[in-house]
Amino acid sequence: METTLVEQRKEARSELSWPVSIWLPEANRFFNGRSKNVSRGGAYVTMPMTTPVRPGHEVEINFPRTQALARQKGQYARIKSAKVLRVDRKGMLEGACIGIAVQFCD
Repeated sequence: METTLVEQRKEARSELSWPVSIWLPEANRFFNGRSKNVSRGGAYVTMPMTTPVRPGHEVEINFPRTQALARQKGQYARIKSAKVLRVDRKGMLEGACIGIAVQFCD
């Protein structure tokens, strides 16, 4: 039996490997990870396997800026509120990380 995946994205994604930190209120702390791709509506990030995140969690993602961009924009980070849609725990064991798909709230 063949499985067919239906594309549900409304915005085009751009490959972007950038350091991020995610504030997880349930754990009352930040977890550091890396973006894999980003769109206007969401992102896919990788986080340590020990990150206690589940679908439905509301998080804040901190995208740090370079010094030059921070001077231009007036802030050292872009912070986005997001909702966790999916957590991929399979297939990423070699790097001891999980994949997290989020949808931006604002």
